[in-house]
Amino acid sequence: MIYVVATSQVKPECRDAFIKGAKECIAATRKEKGCISYENHTSIHDPNLFVVVERWETREDLNAHGKAPHMKVWREYSAPLKVSPTVIEIISDGKVEKF
Repeated sequence: MIYVVATSQVKPECRDAFIKGAKECIAATRKEKGCISYENHTSIHDPNLFVVVERWETREDLNAHGKAPHMKVWREYSAPLKVSPTVIEIISDGKVEKF
């Protein structure tokens, strides 16, 4: 199993737009092959810090997710809403990769 933790700091004035777009992306992602879970959380300390926690059956499924058409749309849509690029941690086989 592959775990992913993706953290995004959103501009305060863009929070509602980010949440709206995230809901659409999450709905599409949950239909993908190999997606076990895909949940968006808001930090209890910062209402503009969002953390997506994902579980995938295989690395191949995760790689296909990254290439899915709705993810291209999401990346283009969400980029101007964020303070900085999303930090992604992929956890598998006892190791953590950070992007």
